[in-house]
Amino acid sequence: MYLTKEVKQEFFAKHGKGSNDTGSAEGQIALFTFRINHLTEHLKRNRKDFNTERSLVKMVGKRRNLLDYLKKKDINRYRSIIKELGIRK
Repeated sequence: MYLTKEVKQEFFAKHGKGSNDTGSAEGQIALFTFRINHLTEHLKRNRKDFNTERSLVKMVGKRRNLLDYLKKKDINRYRSIIKELGIRK
């Protein structure tokens, strides 16, 4: 698999509160963003892979829900993760 345990720990260490804090919204958003970018590249090469397309749409929705939650709870954390990851808003 393209996403090893060490890579995941790096995401949570960089964006979350620690490498073992897998529940933080920032860490999960960063992980979803990485996976979304990976699937987007895959779909550029394999246009008819509809199962992956469906997974991508579901993942974008999950990330959107986490971003909405973070926006509602703490707007400063929301703005910093958006800026750090380069997400559109």
